[in-house]
Amino acid sequence: MPDDLLSPDEISALLSGGDVSDGNVDDLSEEDSARLDDVAKIFADSEQSVIGMLAGKNVNVSVGNSEIMNQEEFASRFVEPPFLFSSTFGGFEDRLVALVVEQHGALTLANMMMGGGAEIPEPNDLFWGAAQEGLNQIISAAFTGLSNKMKGKRLSPENSGAALGEDDWRVFSVEPVETKLWLSPVNIAIEGFKPFDIWTVLPLDTARDLSYLIRDILEGKDDKTAASSSSPASSGSSGGGFGAGSSAASSGAKPASFPSFVGGGGGNSSPTPIDIIADIPVRVTVELGKSRKSVSEILALSSGAVIELDKVAGEPVDILVNGKVIAHGEVVVIEENFGVRITDLNGAA
Repeated sequence: MPDDLLSPDEISALLSGGDVSDGNVDDLSEEDSARLDDVAKIFADSEQSVIGMLAGKNVNVSVGNSEIMNQEEFASRFVEPPFLFSSTFGGFEDRLVALVVEQHGALTLANMMMGGGAEIPEPNDLFWGAAQEGLNQIISAAFTGLSNKMKGKRLSPENSGAALGEDDWRVFSVEPVETKLWLSPVNIAIEGFKPFDIWTVLPLDTARDLSYLIRDILEGKDDKTAASSSSPASSGSSGGGFGAGSSAASSGAKPASFPSFVGGGGGNSSPTPIDIIADIPVRVTVELGKSRKSVSEILALSSGAVIELDKVAGEPVDILVNGKVIAHGEVVVIEENFGVRITDLNGAA
C-alpha cells in the first residue's frame, strides 16, 4: 500500500472532525477508544487481583468512562493532592504511564501491605513506601496482561518512582501543563473499607500509539511497523516522569516530590520489592487456642477458674503475623522464657 494513503484510524479521525495533517487530534477514533478500553480493563483486573490478595477479601472494581484532558485540568479535580506513581514502558520506547490514587486510597493500600485493617493510622515514610510497592505490584501485573494481549511482546515497568503531589502538582513533571492526557478511572470497593479511585494515565500521544501498536501486532505486522504507523506528531514522551528525577518543563510548575523512599528505575541498583518494606515492624503472636463464652459465663469467672480451649494437648499452635496465620509450631521453654519451634510454614511441612 502506498505510504501516502491514510490508515483506517486516520480516516476515522477525519470523519469525526479531526485533522491528521499536523497530528493534533484531541479525540480518539472509535477503534482507538475500543482498544484503549481493553487496556483500561487489563489495569482494572490487575488492581482487583492484587488488592484482593492483599485484603484477603473480594474486591469490586468499576471502570469509569475514559476521558481526555490536559494536566492542569486533571489536577484541578482534586481537593487534596493525590499519591502519584509513574513508570516507563520497557519494550515500548520508554513511554510514560502513571497510576494516580487518592491519598486515603494509597494509605489503605499501604495498610494492607503492612498487614493492618480498615483503620488507617497517621501516615509516615514507611506507609508511603508500602503504597509505592503495592502500586508497583499492580502495574507489573498490568504489564503482564498487556504482554499477553500483544502475543507475548515483552513489556516491563522501568524507571518507577512515587510521590505525594504538591499544591501545584501534575502527573508528568517532564511534560507541560497543557499536555493532553488519556485517563481511565477505576473505583475500588472493599467490604469494610472506604472506597477509593485509581486512575490509569497516559499522555494522549502515548495512548494513541499504544493503540496502533496493539492493532499492528494483532494484525500480524512486524513491531517496527507500529512505530511508522503512529500519529505524525508523536513525541515519544520518553524518559521518566516525576519519579525519574527530570526537571519540570518551562511552565514553572514544580514536579511532584517526596522523601527518600522514592526509588529510581531499572538496573541493578534498584531496590527489590522486599527491600522497600524489609524494615517495617510487624507483630508476631502465638495463639494456643480459642474458646467461645457467653457474657454471663465471663462474669462468673473467678481466680482459679479454668477455660478449656479448642485445641487438643500437644496439637501445634498457630503463629500469626499482624493477625494472619503464617506458620504452626510447638511450645518450648528457653531458659526462663516460653518460645515456639516452627514445625511448618503455611501448612507445608
